[in-house]
Amino acid sequence: MSESPDGPEPRKPFAGLAPALAGRTLFRFAFRSSPPPQKGAEDEELATSAETIEALELGGRRRLVIQRELGGERLVLVGGPNEILIETGFGTEMARPAEAAKGEAANPIASTRGEPSADLVGLLPLGLLSVASGLGIGVVCGLFRIALDQAQRFRAAVPDWLAERPMLGCASLILGAAVAAGFSAGLVRRIVPSAAGSGIPHVESVIAGESPPAPFALLPVKFIGGLLAIGAGLALGREGPLVQMGATCAFYVGKLFRCDWRDSQSLLAAGAGAGLAAAFNAPLAGSAFVLEELLRRFDMRHATAALGASVAAIFVVRLIDGASPEFASPSRFAPTAIDNLLCLGLGVAAGVMSVAYSAAVIGALDMTDRLSRWPAEIKAALIGAAVGALAWFAPGLVGDGGALTQKTIDGGFTLLALSLVFLLRFVLGAVSYAAGTPGGLFAPLLVLGAQLGAFFGLLLFAGSPEAETHAAMFAIVGMAAFFSAVVRAPLTGMILITEMTGSSELLLPMLAACFSAMATAALLRNAPIYDALRERAASLAGRTGS
Repeated sequence: MSESPDGPEPRKPFAGLAPALAGRTLFRFAFRSSPPPQKGAEDEELATSAETIEALELGGRRRLVIQRELGGERLVLVGGPNEILIETGFGTEMARPAEAAKGEAANPIASTRGEPSADLVGLLPLGLLSVASGLGIGVVCGLFRIALDQAQRFRAAVPDWLAERPMLGCASLILGAAVAAGFSAGLVRRIVPSAAGSGIPHVESVIAGESPPAPFALLPVKFIGGLLAIGAGLALGREGPLVQMGATCAFYVGKLFRCDWRDSQSLLAAGAGAGLAAAFNAPLAGSAFVLEELLRRFDMRHATAALGASVAAIFVVRLIDGASPEFASPSRFAPTAIDNLLCLGLGVAAGVMSVAYSAAVIGALDMTDRLSRWPAEIKAALIGAAVGALAWFAPGLVGDGGALTQKTIDGGFTLLALSLVFLLRFVLGAVSYAAGTPGGLFAPLLVLGAQLGAFFGLLLFAGSPEAETHAAMFAIVGMAAFFSAVVRAPLTGMILITEMTGSSELLLPMLAACFSAMATAALLRNAPIYDALRERAASLAGRTGS
């Protein structure tokens, strides 16, 4: 490096990098299987606000530039008829500041062990912001839980109130559910389309820098829409609205305090985990969900933010709505070696059923999309009307399914009844998700997993005095196995079910069942449900040009 009168010349990030970038670029253009992505309207909007931080001249008017934007940094080829996006999330390691490089050269130990010290910078403010976010999320989630419980109690009480006037009672539930579902879908379509469904695929897309964050208007849309749809009886989980509302709350707290993208990303993911924790009263599961499903890596900053937000949110929710576990286990379990081996078989069954359920969810969405001439409100209203009719004749079979899961664990079904209820909830869950209203997949998955496990236990131990005990044990293990097979997040599933039931003695059977469930789903090439939903959304956006 040449010397100047003022000392060594600062190191340029592109110096020495040009050959590598040129070779990498040529390789990408020569061997990519599809043409490079072209800029759409959304990309152009982001590009106008992107800041060019480095540029490399390639001759003529062509330049390789690194731009800093909301989602991090990206490498773009400019100067031709069209700008070509080569890579996003680029430049974090290759374009480090000269000061950091000089520090590493002066201290070789720090260069090999520098990650922890870099993570400590700004960690305390991030932790405080995550706690502040969690407190706000806890208030929102606690109010949502109380409102939803009241709505579901009201719906379940209608058949008793109007038992002597069945025509009026049935018509009231059908009309009420149709109006509620249609209005919920209309809110989503007209105000915040990204509020449809669970919202978890959208949160993952925002974290990856593929989509812009949801507007603040998502909070009332998700709250009101989720309350109407789930309260009307659609088989959707409350964790969907709470996860996306939590992510949005935390993101705007970060925006208020002018956090950079790295900390905003941590807060957004932590807020989503706090929403999950608040939905099921499971703080550790919320943190595991952030690291295993949303970020898919362990990082001290992310872990700190996730724990801070989840602890704060649970603290507030328990003040508002109590601290009892979601499900009561009828007895303590003492699984034997034979039970552990049998759980391998239960996992295989869960893996096979996960393929069918994922296909049913995607198929139901495709079916509603084919009715493109029908407004979203009409399609949702028709689904709501069908659910309302079912709510009159079988009020215990609709809704998020929490009471149904508890009844399954308590041994309230025979083999035949379990089979029929499982098939009904299987179809109802997929159709409800296709309505386009806010609502999650977790709670319906837990219902199906519990019923699958209970059926497995009753079938194997038919006629045995221990049949009910084994059915309850396999119901709890089945929840973790089916969740792991569909979502492909076994750590989150096992921690979630353990916290919801207090059955820590079933961790070994859960490990066995989750292992075989995931292996079976992978061998059958069943994609994780949220990956499949993200790919489907991206494909639809590409076809519509949005």
